[in-house]
Amino acid sequence: MGTGNKRKAAVDTNACVACGCCVKVCPMSAIQVWRGIRAEVDEARCVGCGRCVRECPASVIVLREVQV
Repeated sequence: MGTGNKRKAAVDTNACVACGCCVKVCPMSAIQVWRGIRAEVDEARCVGCGRCVRECPASVIVLREVQV
């Protein structure tokens, strides 16, 4: 049918401190810490709930609109 937009989490990988707080609160297990360096979001699993955004102590995660 029609296309629309959906919210997905995005991490500023240059500023991420890989603390893992986002991983712990994600209900979909859509975030992983990559090699202990930075968090990465699996957009296919992310439902855009925003829990990671609220939990991130470094404020480096945002919800952004993506085309579906």
